[in-house]
Amino acid sequence: MGDISNSDLYGKNQRNDEKRVGEFGCTLLELRSLMELRGTEAVVKIQEDYGDTEGICRRLKTSPTEGLSGQAADIEKRTEVYGQNFIPPKKPKTFLQLVWEALQDVTLIILEIAAIISLGLSFYQPPGQNNEVCGSVAAGAEDEGESQAGWIEGAAILLSVACVVLVTAFNDWSKEKQFRGLQSRIEQEQKFTVVRGGQVVQIPVAEIIVGDIAQVKYGDLLPADGILLQGNDLKIDESSLTGESDHVRKSVDKDPMLLSGTHVMEGSGRMLVTAVGVNSQTGIIFTLLGAGSEEEEKKEKKAKKQDGAAAMEMQPLKSAEGGDGDDKGKKKASTPKKEKSVLQGKLTKLAVQIGKAGLIMSAITVIILVLYFSIDNFVIQKRQWLPECTPIYIQYFVKFFIIGVTVLVVAVPEGLPLAVTISLAYSVKKMMKDNNLVRHLDACETMGNATAICSDKTGTLTTNRMTAVQAYIGDVHYKDIPDPEAIPAKTLDLLIHAIAINSAYTTKILPPDKEGGLPKQVGNKTECGLLGLVLDLKRDYQPIRDMLPEEKLYKVYTFNSVRKSMSTVTKLPDGSFRMYSKGASEIILKKCSRILNAVGEPRIFRPRDRDEMVKKVIEPMACDGLRTICVAYRDFPANPEPDWDKENDILTDLSCICVVGIEDPVRPEVPEAIRKCQRAGITVRMVTGDNINTARAIAIKCGIIHPGEDFLCIDGKEFNRRIRNEKGEVEQERIDKIWPKLRVLARSSPTDKHTLVKGIIDSTMSDQRQVVAVTGDGTNDGPALKKADVGFAMGIAGTDVAKEASDIILTDDNFTSIVKAVMWGRNVYDSISKFLQFQLTVNVVAVIVAFTGACITQDSPLKAVQMLWVNLIMDTFASLALATEPPTESLLMRKPYGRNKPLISRTMMKNILGHGVYQLITIFTLLFAGEKVFNIDSGRNAPLHSPPSEHYTIIFNTFVMMQLFNEINARKIHGERNVFDGIFRNPIFCGIVLGTLGIQIIIVQFGGKPFSCSPLDIDKWLWCIFLGLGELVWGQVITTIPTSRLKFLKEAGQLTQKDEMPEEELNEDVEEIDHAERELRRGQILWFRGLNRIQTQIQVVNTFKSGASFQGALRRQSSSGSQHPDVAHNCSPNHVSLSNALSTAAGCHPCGQGLPQLSL
Repeated sequence: MGDISNSDLYGKNQRNDEKRVGEFGCTLLELRSLMELRGTEAVVKIQEDYGDTEGICRRLKTSPTEGLSGQAADIEKRTEVYGQNFIPPKKPKTFLQLVWEALQDVTLIILEIAAIISLGLSFYQPPGQNNEVCGSVAAGAEDEGESQAGWIEGAAILLSVACVVLVTAFNDWSKEKQFRGLQSRIEQEQKFTVVRGGQVVQIPVAEIIVGDIAQVKYGDLLPADGILLQGNDLKIDESSLTGESDHVRKSVDKDPMLLSGTHVMEGSGRMLVTAVGVNSQTGIIFTLLGAGSEEEEKKEKKAKKQDGAAAMEMQPLKSAEGGDGDDKGKKKASTPKKEKSVLQGKLTKLAVQIGKAGLIMSAITVIILVLYFSIDNFVIQKRQWLPECTPIYIQYFVKFFIIGVTVLVVAVPEGLPLAVTISLAYSVKKMMKDNNLVRHLDACETMGNATAICSDKTGTLTTNRMTAVQAYIGDVHYKDIPDPEAIPAKTLDLLIHAIAINSAYTTKILPPDKEGGLPKQVGNKTECGLLGLVLDLKRDYQPIRDMLPEEKLYKVYTFNSVRKSMSTVTKLPDGSFRMYSKGASEIILKKCSRILNAVGEPRIFRPRDRDEMVKKVIEPMACDGLRTICVAYRDFPANPEPDWDKENDILTDLSCICVVGIEDPVRPEVPEAIRKCQRAGITVRMVTGDNINTARAIAIKCGIIHPGEDFLCIDGKEFNRRIRNEKGEVEQERIDKIWPKLRVLARSSPTDKHTLVKGIIDSTMSDQRQVVAVTGDGTNDGPALKKADVGFAMGIAGTDVAKEASDIILTDDNFTSIVKAVMWGRNVYDSISKFLQFQLTVNVVAVIVAFTGACITQDSPLKAVQMLWVNLIMDTFASLALATEPPTESLLMRKPYGRNKPLISRTMMKNILGHGVYQLITIFTLLFAGEKVFNIDSGRNAPLHSPPSEHYTIIFNTFVMMQLFNEINARKIHGERNVFDGIFRNPIFCGIVLGTLGIQIIIVQFGGKPFSCSPLDIDKWLWCIFLGLGELVWGQVITTIPTSRLKFLKEAGQLTQKDEMPEEELNEDVEEIDHAERELRRGQILWFRGLNRIQTQIQVVNTFKSGASFQGALRRQSSSGSQHPDVAHNCSPNHVSLSNALSTAAGCHPCGQGLPQLSL
């Protein structure tokens, strides 16, 4: 699809339309142009062309109440005419492209150059080689028949480079594949509710077709364009398309147009789907972007040079179309969402430090060799530099250079990035089994550093299965559900009607799946609890709903976080109105002026009665951990009809019918999970919309608070009073006084949640910056989920908007899964540290051996190819072996590492140096006394062309054996004694150790010339293995030395506060708006950058069509990109927020030029 230009698209569509105009009453283009209209324009157009919305339904051969028939032939025909709900993804990178990217690594490039020079020189025979005048210095590495086998070294180096490149590319490719698999899994899980054949069914988003009747509700992300057929108080956030942050009220008579990719912020309704996939408003813009995708990439590269922020990814339309085009395209390893992940930061810093050290060592090696050679030749032997000797001297110098490069190659731990990738990819895969669907790789490792978790209550800590267990009806507080006979008939009738009508009609209680099971709750769980009460009172809600279908409801005030109540107005047979209300008891009771008494008659309900009721009924219910809901009603006269838009006048003067106590039991496994968190040094805070007493009771049951401890439980009102100054601005010092002791925040709004999270993250009270994880399920939790270091969205109860903003989706909505995520996060961190400990021991020893060997004997005891085997195989295999260790419960026994704790602790440094000393002593003893011990010929200063010596083979073999056994030592990094603990739980580790041993035997016995090895007999093999086993014994000796005594040991790989705060974050405070205001303007800020970018991109598409330069476009991009770092979001630049294409078309383009291509 990407390459089709607009004119082609039109031509094709028109031809198709002409052919099929007879089958349905609307052509594709008609519907497309209809969907571009807004507000009254659209209403007028519908009336002129179709009469009304039912007219469109007739033309599309669908029924507004029954929906489509759902027959396969009909669905196929519609798909053929109107397309399917899918946006083709961008092509993934090919394997060759990934190989090319892997080749860009600097160390590899240096190696390739050295190898090519070495190869060239091995085939170059300089004239006068045997010229006595030039001297016959035993040039470094000029032994072992190098003249015949000279090319082997160069070729082996090139082969090794090829191996590294292929492994890296394969890793990227499989990561990509996994990521796509993950995306398609997210897609398949995204379903939408439609009516087919009169039945309400949920179908995958990709299967929605034109003519479907879809039910939309609060929190949905609309999957296609459509026209509203019936709506209750529907408000849509269209900022992703228009950049307009105010919520747009939708109604059949004023503005019935619903667009794909927009979010339902309030209310519910039914819509007729009129455009899907590439023909929806979102798809049209994607198609335009796709058309310029080649140019896009060029532009993207330039933009990256100009402005790092251009690489920040936006992901507004995740799964907006079933094809999830943006997301699949977003497979480039996600640019970190908030900042570089902590681990990456530390590793980069460490790698740079090691690289510098290696560079210095290799430079010194080369300088010493050159000086030694020059002094020996030109000073001691007093030779002149003759022109004919120049090629020979140059060849010597190149040999020295190759030894230097070999030292450098060994010094640079290129296995590090591999270890990180393997460890993260392995963890993400395994976390899927633990119900964590990871959307951003770095979130997995960040979880290991988490110091605070702000959790929701409902569904996360509790089972989210609501049952009414207490009630206050007719002046009596029933501790159990009363007998229906005990309730006045009038009250009972009102109560049943109030519950049946004033709840979403999509909420139902269905019979259990298997016999003896609990009834199935569908829809809003609190409403299910109330419907359950109706059934417990031996009544049925369905006949009442059938008598009064949804479209006959006169007016609905839907539930939202501001109202905290829901009200429905019905018209009675005599023309008057009755409104039913339900909501949080303290909020509804404040609006009640009457209450039904013991005989079902209303009596006056004064403020003092209310206070008494709160004390005697509501607080005792709340202290039992019950959520209290008040049900009330009010009658209005037929004449004059009230002004329904004046909400404050309508929602007052109510009559209370009853107060219900609904129980949502704590999940049985949660208290243990919370205990684990507290033991692991993680503070769990509960942030809930519930009443403070209910919240406190549940917090005690969960073990978040323990009686007698010094902690804070406050509600949103009190929280805001304490953190804001006289002007109403949030002050960090005030938040700092509260958060350390805060455990429960009740009756909190999404803004409070965001303020708390931001306050904890920005706090500078402790030397470690807090790392905060947050759970959220509602549409308005978006800002808090984005602000947190790790955002968890609920897979079952979560809205699309919350999943969009999250890093990890909990597929079972369970708090224990968060604890598993902490375990995996810490495990990633430990795996990297284990690998580092092993890797650096190998590196330190190999570098010192090569360096001193070269300086003392003019030749490295470990040859370049052997070094590469040690380096490559040990690196790649060890990273696999150590990075795939499964996590254990013991990981939760210690405090979090913290963001600026060094990667290499003192204990690890002690191990690295301790093992390094053992290995160096062993190798130097073998090097200088080995021939006496084993009674063999010395390999030192061997004459030219001599075959590989047993002496040097023993050194190489012992070195590898020591690494193998040290790999077992490296499994423990906190000074544990038993290094074999749990070794059989990791079959990969065992396999790799044995595999490496097998290959080593083959190399020594059959490696011959290329590996500079001579076969060894069984005695010598046993000695090599014995020296290797010494590593395990020596490891116990090192563990005995207390680390606290070794004050001189330095730690490494540490992030200072400054490294950790990227520039964006440093500027962030200047630009941060007060949060109450920011919540209101969230959409506007969030999509501003997207809006700017899409305008730039459409302009780029244009500019390419007109062939002009696009520097101007990029300049604007770089200025807009840096505006709001706080709302950075994740998605590849090609799939950017779809913003105001429509207003752009109308001419509010950054350049002021209209865009005719967009008025499709």
